[in-house]
Amino acid sequence: MKASCRDLGCMDYKTCWDLQQELFDARLARKRAGGTGSSLVPDTENAPGDDAGPVYTLGKSGHAENLLIARETLEGMGVQFFHIDRGGDITFHGPGQLVCYPILDLDRLGIGLREYIEALEEAVIRTVAERIAGASGVWIDPGKVRPRKICAIGVRSSRYVTMHGFALNVTTDLRWFSRINPCGFTDRGVTSIAAETGREIGM
Repeated sequence: MKASCRDLGCMDYKTCWDLQQELFDARLARKRAGGTGSSLVPDTENAPGDDAGPVYTLGKSGHAENLLIARETLEGMGVQFFHIDRGGDITFHGPGQLVCYPILDLDRLGIGLREYIEALEEAVIRTVAERIAGASGVWIDPGKVRPRKICAIGVRSSRYVTMHGFALNVTTDLRWFSRINPCGFTDRGVTSIAAETGREIGM
């Protein structure tokens, strides 16, 4: 199978979303037309950095009340907010976070959506952490009183073609998560690789 991977560096979220949608639509059109083309078209990028402000995104089934401050306040802070078409609830994207948005045809890989999401989780778990049954994403200390999410996962699929993906906190400023109920949870924390190791980690 042919795979391509593009590191887009730091960029504005809307620009990234538009590009992802364009690639997703093209893959879907090829599939509808019966074409083969590349079976894997992953897009990998670092989340918006110093040249692109921080962003909160709310999934299609998310609850607006999980944003704990007013939208007007966010705008005053230079923070963008998007209601998007992935699964999951609210999350944060910003500097120090590695975001990976694979655009894959799961039919050609021979796997279903749940298996794909578990594969994303497993890739991150092999790097840093664990999973909790019934709670997507990757967690530190899942058996403890207050487990901490280190990686959020939210995916959209149409005709088994995927978009969106995961966001791994590497050196993310965790204070941004205090303004939301991350992924809709009120009883669980958020962490980063830097917070867990006590040292700076390069992207």
